[in-house]
Amino acid sequence: MSETSPGTAPSAAPDEVLEAADAPGWPEERPGRVRNVAQRALVPLLAILTAFLVGALIIVFSDPETLKLFTTDPVAAIQRAIGQVFDAYSALITGALGSPTVIAAAIASGDPTKIKEAFVPISETLFNATPLVFTGLSVALGFRSGLFNIGAEGQLYLGAIFATFVGFSLTGLPIFIHLPLAIVAGFLGGALWGFIPGILKARTGAHEVIVTIMLNYTAYRLLDLVLKTAVFQREGRNDPISKVVEVSATFPPFVNDSALRANVSTLLALAAAVGVSWLLFRSVRGFEFRAVGLNPGAARYAGMSISRTVVLTMIICGGLAGLAGTTEVLGPSRTLSPGFSPGWGFDGIAVALIGGSRPLGVVMAAFLFGALRAGATPMQAATGIPIDLVVVIQALVIMFVAAPALVRGIYRFKANSATGTEVFAKGWGS
Repeated sequence: MSETSPGTAPSAAPDEVLEAADAPGWPEERPGRVRNVAQRALVPLLAILTAFLVGALIIVFSDPETLKLFTTDPVAAIQRAIGQVFDAYSALITGALGSPTVIAAAIASGDPTKIKEAFVPISETLFNATPLVFTGLSVALGFRSGLFNIGAEGQLYLGAIFATFVGFSLTGLPIFIHLPLAIVAGFLGGALWGFIPGILKARTGAHEVIVTIMLNYTAYRLLDLVLKTAVFQREGRNDPISKVVEVSATFPPFVNDSALRANVSTLLALAAAVGVSWLLFRSVRGFEFRAVGLNPGAARYAGMSISRTVVLTMIICGGLAGLAGTTEVLGPSRTLSPGFSPGWGFDGIAVALIGGSRPLGVVMAAFLFGALRAGATPMQAATGIPIDLVVVIQALVIMFVAAPALVRGIYRFKANSATGTEVFAKGWGS
């Protein structure tokens, strides 16, 4: 059964090689398969490039001095425009990944303080990308089963509530017991919130998009409610903020320094991506997920339970999103408050689309968005360009990925087969 059949969720390149590795004739067919992978990855890559090009135009035409210079000295205006774009994107990249020169000099100096400062940008990128991996996987797994899990934000909130409660209520436990318990609690919280739309769709046919949207708002208000209870509210405080999570329930940082916020939750996110990849492409249950997503009628005729698949998919999707909330409250902040998520659940939809609903693609897209978030503030500090530019670039990337025909029209190349985004646009609700 081809994964480009009508009704499938988004699909793209990165994991195609893994899927093909066990297929008969793999060594002989490798060049063709690699070419197919490259073709599928071309549209997302060109979409990202186009978004940055449009962002460059926005930088240029939002500067009154440059526009004025175009009327008097076009050559100088072009030079100024190129310099502006170069400075902005250089500051963005440096703010996200650090400066190779600074990193090399810091390592050569042997000064621990300078070395830590040099790796702050990379640490921020990892920190911002980690929850996006979880929410991207959550949405991508739903796509693969023909479901649109738009409720990752609410599931994230429930995971954070459960993880926070276990984190501060249990005391005196060693980290190798307390931390796994808090992680499991976070997964279960999100899974519970995913189970609700799953069972409603399976039993009543309620559309998961509508139900998950409503549950997002329910989760917001539920968080407001629990933070005002004596169980959660911090002693001596009247504002809605939780008690502090025990140190034994927090993710250990890679480096014991408050300036470096990256921690081992990133490794958990990568492990989750490997697990989802195995589930989808190496397990019988994953085959059922994809079969139901591709053609529910054929899957039912083959003896697969559509209802069971829908419920199980939404439970796992919710659990993955719950882990995103878990990484937030069991990280450096060690506390829970309203609005603790800047929208990781909604950004996860974009990450899943850009990543083609494949775990490797999701990880790559998550690190792209994490880098944009990490580099936005340093870019504004260095050049004065508002951080809103990053939001614009993210929106443009999503737009171009969701409109592959537009990208192919711009760069004048033909598609050999339907891309995942096109099929998704036609049949996600079927």
